[in-house]
Amino acid sequence: MTQRVELATVMDRLAVDELITDYAVAVDDGDWAAYRRLFAPDGRADYRSAGGVEGDAGQVAAWLAESLSLFSMRQHLIVNRRITFGPLEHDTGDTARVQADYINPMRFVRDGDGEGSSAPDFVCGGRYAFGLLRTYDGWRLREVVVQEKWRRLPGPRPAPVIN
Repeated sequence: MTQRVELATVMDRLAVDELITDYAVAVDDGDWAAYRRLFAPDGRADYRSAGGVEGDAGQVAAWLAESLSLFSMRQHLIVNRRITFGPLEHDTGDTARVQADYINPMRFVRDGDGEGSSAPDFVCGGRYAFGLLRTYDGWRLREVVVQEKWRRLPGPRPAPVIN
């Protein structure tokens, strides 16, 4: 590889990483206009494994806005990002795939929220599969698939085992 190609690859990796971070921030902040702007015109998301919907960015943003209104605090972390670039119309680097793990602590809305504990009482985790497309406006999401692997709901905890 030439230095120019290596630099372009590094710049693409940084841009893709920023897009994934922007995705997490938009969801956690409930900024649904920003969420929709992250997608390519034909972009879709699939949250069915987490009990959600599959559809275009607008449909999914509407579902997220409604379902996440149950939580006064949410902070999902997207980690272990694995990025691979692929060809589109024989031009290497126009598409990318990102596989990344997530953990998502959230706190249910309560009466008098803002007082008392701010500890999360709902936590889930899993893996994202992102499909990205390079557009004239930069990298955009063409596909988001959520694979929820586990969740912890509020409720009584089992007694610790004592030997």
